[in-house]
Amino acid sequence: MTTTDSLARTQRITRVAVIAALYASTTLICMLFLGGLAWGPVQFRLSEALCVLALFTPDAIIGLTLGCAIANLANIALSGLGMLGMLDVVFGSLASLLGAIVCWRLRDRPMVALLGPVLANALIVPAYLPLMLQGLGFYTIPFTSISLDGAYLPMYLFGFVATGIGEAVVIYALGLPLARALEATPLAGALRGSAVSAAR
Repeated sequence: MTTTDSLARTQRITRVAVIAALYASTTLICMLFLGGLAWGPVQFRLSEALCVLALFTPDAIIGLTLGCAIANLANIALSGLGMLGMLDVVFGSLASLLGAIVCWRLRDRPMVALLGPVLANALIVPAYLPLMLQGLGFYTIPFTSISLDGAYLPMYLFGFVATGIGEAVVIYALGLPLARALEATPLAGALRGSAVSAAR
């Protein structure tokens, strides 16, 4: 491995670590100040706006996934969910991974690319949400009197809509303006340059 390759690898690891730390810390700060709006049946996880970083560099794919896993692991300790929280660590991180991959692959069409995180979270998170809600002490579908017991399909549909709307609001109302602001800075060029060097 040449010195140039070693330097490029170090820079890439650094970018991944910075993105992971940024996502995890933003998520945890949101949890402290917004409580259930960062986690829960209806959530606006503001850190999801950072998914737009995957429009600029493939390093964001690993960074966002790792950041999500770290934040969800920290939530286990903070919320007392125990092993139920591992569902969020595994499947929530999978949603982040898939959403970031779609963003990177469709980066030339940002409005379409950003549907990746919205759909990934809307489809995956509601699949395990009923179990986590019961672990948190919810026994009915939020905002209804429908019992969670034996109501998997209604709960999934509720989660699909609620999670999808929350994710779309954050991605398009916060993330898209963030991407446009980044586009006007030297950081966008630096991130894109890193993508070119990673592809070599």
